[in-house]
Amino acid sequence: MNAPALGAHVDQSDPIGAAAARKVPVVQFFLGDPQGYQGPEVRYPGGAAALREGAERAGVDLYVHAPYIINVATLNNRIRIPSRKLLQQHMDAATEIGAKGLIVHGGHVNAKDDPGTGFDNWRKAVEATTITTPLLIENTAGGDHAMTRHLERIAGVWDAISSAEGADQVGFCLDTCHAWAGGLELGSVVERVLAITGRIDLVHLNDSRDTAGSGADRHANLGDGHVPAQELVDVVRAAGAPVVLETPGGTNEHLADLGWLRSRL
Repeated sequence: MNAPALGAHVDQSDPIGAAAARKVPVVQFFLGDPQGYQGPEVRYPGGAAALREGAERAGVDLYVHAPYIINVATLNNRIRIPSRKLLQQHMDAATEIGAKGLIVHGGHVNAKDDPGTGFDNWRKAVEATTITTPLLIENTAGGDHAMTRHLERIAGVWDAISSAEGADQVGFCLDTCHAWAGGLELGSVVERVLAITGRIDLVHLNDSRDTAGSGADRHANLGDGHVPAQELVDVVRAAGAPVVLETPGGTNEHLADLGWLRSRL
């Protein structure tokens, strides 16, 4: 098989320069505060049009990560409704810069809530969103009531959204640290996710500072955590999708991680 395109999560101020420094054709970044409800902000000099044109000239694929606080599954109207609004705002901004995808976490419901309602809230969110660039739902690490930690919950989300208009534009982002911390077997996770979703559009390749099943979302540089090296490499090979590192550090650390991965691929 051909080696997948590799990249990293970078600061949005100059993602094209960050890609060049890391010698990669893919970058991911936030368009605003990942923990706030403020709308997206393009900080690249010249704005969205300049970023889109610059990335096209450089041959760099852009991915946008939506704020962590978005939770369209929740039954709490004070969170769900602003989350839908924020999701649409980031969708519009991602499209404006020519992004290849918008990544969003699966969210959660509360302990006493029926998860089926959370699944249906995802359907409603897909139907309510004008999806103009692929929306990539990411698996998460912790929480017994999360929508995308366990495979059966991922299946519940996919079953619910399958009937929604725009479902063909909804894909999946597989995070290795989240899968490991969430208690999923990395040796079979690609096959099992594909059996549910039919697609893996992006891999977040991260080692984990914690043991399997810990529920802790703490990323480590490749080879420095608890995930067996071969399992990380096997996920990349099996998924056949672009890879984004979300590992700690900056350019030098990412270059080291990229070298670690390339030498094993």
